[in-house]
Amino acid sequence: MLAIKLQRIGKKHQPSYRIIVQEKREKLGGRYAEDVGWFNPLLNTCEIKKERVAHWLTIGAQPTDTVHNLLIKNGVMQGAKIAVHKKVSVAESAKSEPSDQPKTEAAPAETSS
Repeated sequence: MLAIKLQRIGKKHQPSYRIIVQEKREKLGGRYAEDVGWFNPLLNTCEIKKERVAHWLTIGAQPTDTVHNLLIKNGVMQGAKIAVHKKVSVAESAKSEPSDQPKTEAAPAETSS
C-alpha cells in the first residue's frame, strides 16, 4: 500500500521535510516513488505539487495524519483535520479509570516466629 509521508532532511536542530510517496512498510531513508513537495516547520512554509498529489490519491495512496492536515491547509483535499497530538486533561484521564469497582487491599503477610 502506498503512503504519502514526510521524510526528514536538513541539519541538526534545523528540521525540514520532503513530502514523498512511498510504500508504507519501506524504511524512511529508503527508496520512494516520487517527491511531491516540501515542508519547513521553522518558517511554517510548504510547497506541494497539487496535481501530482491528486494523481497519487486517485491511485489509492493514503496520507499520514500530518500530511493529511497539510493537504487540507493548502487546499489539495477537503474535509476536517485530524488531531495528531491530542492533549489529555486530568479530568478526562480520571473518567477513563473504572472507579465503580471496589478496591481490594492485599492481606498482610503472616510471619511465623
